[in-house]
Amino acid sequence: MNQKVIAPLEDTVAKKLKSGDYVYITGTIYTARDAAHKRMAEALEEGEELPINVKNNIIYYMGPSPAREGRVIGSAGPTTASRMDKYAPDLLDLGLKGMIGKGKRSQEVIDSIQKNRAVYFAAVGGAGAILSKCIKESRIVAYEDLGTEAIRELKVENLPAIVVIDSQGNNLYETAIRQYQK
Repeated sequence: MNQKVIAPLEDTVAKKLKSGDYVYITGTIYTARDAAHKRMAEALEEGEELPINVKNNIIYYMGPSPAREGRVIGSAGPTTASRMDKYAPDLLDLGLKGMIGKGKRSQEVIDSIQKNRAVYFAAVGGAGAILSKCIKESRIVAYEDLGTEAIRELKVENLPAIVVIDSQGNNLYETAIRQYQK
């Protein structure tokens, strides 16, 4: 099913999304990759506040290439989500509602997605140039010294993604294999 989704993501919307749904995300989302996640984990360990409020927000695992002249951002394809698996449960417990990346997630993350009624979306790897056209604004909001891995706030319009793991724990990577084997 094709659905339009507004970010930040309301609980009621996250609950309605089903594994296999095609979605088009519009609104405000954030980027963060390995180095930013490590810093956020260190901040939490030190009892500090995170540089962004993750409640109901979506984090896109992406580090863009430099923007060409006249563009808001460079290529904006997803990075492998499993690299953030050791950090994701803590962020989900703080209210993170969605993550966008590519590839499989650990069982611990899947359990945390289900526990927190969140969603894992996949964006198409290798389509970064096309995905960048859905990004209308981009600004660094934290960890500027990390360069491409800094946390950015993005305004997106109809960013395409697929619900891979829904709030019930259904996992498209598993169900698709079973469907194929039939």
